[in-house]
Amino acid sequence: MSPPLILIAEARQDVRQEVRQSLEQSGFRALSAANANDIWTAMDSMAVGAVVLDAALRGPDGMDLCRDVRERSDVPIILVGADSSEVDRVVGLELGADDYMAKPYSVRELAARLRAVLRRGRNDRALGTRRPIEARFDGWVVDSSRREVVDPGGGLVELTAAEFSLLLVLLDHPQVVIARPRLMELAGVRDTPSSDRSVDVLVSRLRRKLSHGGRSAPIVTVRGGGYMFSAVVDRR
Repeated sequence: MSPPLILIAEARQDVRQEVRQSLEQSGFRALSAANANDIWTAMDSMAVGAVVLDAALRGPDGMDLCRDVRERSDVPIILVGADSSEVDRVVGLELGADDYMAKPYSVRELAARLRAVLRRGRNDRALGTRRPIEARFDGWVVDSSRREVVDPGGGLVELTAAEFSLLLVLLDHPQVVIARPRLMELAGVRDTPSSDRSVDVLVSRLRRKLSHGGRSAPIVTVRGGGYMFSAVVDRR
């Protein structure tokens, strides 16, 4: 199996070259992009495994591109920005990023985070870390082997790697209250000072995508406890 291909979308040419070379030395394949056109050309012509996206890109800017990439693909995204505040981290997650890193950062840490998001992603499902399941609830069908979620109307719902990982955890523990730290651990959310908020953002995104026909997603917030998947789950 060839190493995953990492697309490095970075405003500065010297940083693009440095990160690309370092990731290749870490065992990845890598290519660089300087703007939105480069990103779309790469994603349309190659099987990109993950995107490292600089929030400082312009025309459109990196934040807008994060949203656009997520709307087009479930490829893992690590958003890189100059601000280490919780606000920027949360905004990035709300736009669809799987992780956020503040500049300056070490490429060694970037490589570790890439491996983490790829473990949650489609490209690593062959590792067999989770038994494939088909689960049904309230007319929804989830096929973990194909990473497909089908709504009650028969439409496919696109989830990011992090959202799908979170959904599988909830399906594994129906009608059980899961505390935020435990949910973070089970779903593979990186442990940071704002991890609780990161989980809240992921739950909010998943709720929005699992709402259908005026019916809310069966994810209940338990005050002081965490979250509970309230639907009855039929596992095959």
